[in-house]
Amino acid sequence: MDPLWLSRIQYAATTIFHFLFVPVSISLALFIAIIETMYVAKGKEIYKKMAKFWGKLFLINFAVGVVTGILQEFQFGMNWSDYSRFVGDVFGAPLAVEALLAFFLESTFLGIWIFGWERLSKKVHALTIWLVFIGTLFSAFWILVANSFMQHPVGFGMQNGRAEMNDFLALITNGQVLVEFPHTIFGALMTGAALIAGISAWQMLKKRDGEAFGTMFKMAAAGLVITFLGVAFSGHFQAQYLVKTQPMKMAASEGQWGKSGDPAAWNLIAFIDPEKKENSWEIQIPGLLSYLSYSKFSGEVKGINELQTEYEQKYGPGNYIPPVRTTFWSFRIMIVAGSVSVLLGAYGMYLALRRKLDQAKPWYLRAVVWGIGLPFIANTAGWVMTEVGRQPWTVFGLMRTEDAVSPNVSAWEILLSTITFTAAYTVLGIVLVYLFVKTIKKGLHPEVPAEQQVRDPFHLEEVYHAAK
Repeated sequence: MDPLWLSRIQYAATTIFHFLFVPVSISLALFIAIIETMYVAKGKEIYKKMAKFWGKLFLINFAVGVVTGILQEFQFGMNWSDYSRFVGDVFGAPLAVEALLAFFLESTFLGIWIFGWERLSKKVHALTIWLVFIGTLFSAFWILVANSFMQHPVGFGMQNGRAEMNDFLALITNGQVLVEFPHTIFGALMTGAALIAGISAWQMLKKRDGEAFGTMFKMAAAGLVITFLGVAFSGHFQAQYLVKTQPMKMAASEGQWGKSGDPAAWNLIAFIDPEKKENSWEIQIPGLLSYLSYSKFSGEVKGINELQTEYEQKYGPGNYIPPVRTTFWSFRIMIVAGSVSVLLGAYGMYLALRRKLDQAKPWYLRAVVWGIGLPFIANTAGWVMTEVGRQPWTVFGLMRTEDAVSPNVSAWEILLSTITFTAAYTVLGIVLVYLFVKTIKKGLHPEVPAEQQVRDPFHLEEVYHAAK
């Protein structure tokens, strides 16, 4: 019943749940834009049906994502009021821009896209969904600007014991956001590719609209491979940036306690003993940690114990070691989940290039369906590593997490709200899965009257009543 831990649990739970929907919105917006552009270029009605099919899933996901996202910003005032007082003048600016610019751009043109099918020209209508996609990128950028300040604070000055922004340009060109943004976007696009591939594979198993879903499967399989490369390279640059700005997080994610030597070995697997501050057993790959850190097989990486001593000298007495086991294993879960996902996509590309996709074995298609969850696992594990690895800091080097919690909110209030949020999110999750499954089963040819397709092209009344 510690308010600090309950606040952390609540924020972790709501953030993880919300981020299940963010990458789907970003990736589906791009995929729909590509599909509708193909419809404009080729004029084939099948592309229009495909755009509408994925559009229904996008709208369901977008609606739930908006609801869960609103709660995130409220928590800064509810559970983390001391944090908001301390950095609100800096942290609030990118959040305000995200809400006033990016979200309104996204939602406005999404509304035009929904009701503009029979009212706008093909080119103008396709342009609206491209603007929706651009809006999702803007939204992600400004959120990551705020998060990057917590990871590597820049563009501020201390006034009256509070951080106040004095350089907006430095804030949006923060080196952390420059490496974090592409990694997050590529991860989001990989998530969407896995989702599209899995749904298409399910339709192929059912022998429904084989040509259309076969085309979508090929695009998604290629997308998995391409985006994985983007994730890998951007992640490599992000790791190198961590060595400079958050070396403790880097050391914890690699289970590196003592001096690493030169070249530094990478721990593939390790049994971590945080009490003794050592690894009781490990399998190492010589020189790989140096390569991850410096792009060469030489160079020393500081260990946790050495950094703890440095931090005590710099920041004063205290424990500056994050939960090493969580940071270490979340990093590896992210890598494994992403690697398995790209292998499924690569095999699909192989079949497509050999023109044998129609001969794909049922076991493989089922594996692709189950593989939908892999990028979600990778995204979650990556964010766990990012946020847990920063502990004990809320704003690195400026404010500890224990000092950021609201002083006047009781443990019982936090516990009650956590239970309420969890129950509400569970209901939302059930509704979303129900609507997704129902829409997927209908496929490209829902049996509804033609007049309803014009008046309500995405069956929003049906979605409303199902949610109600």
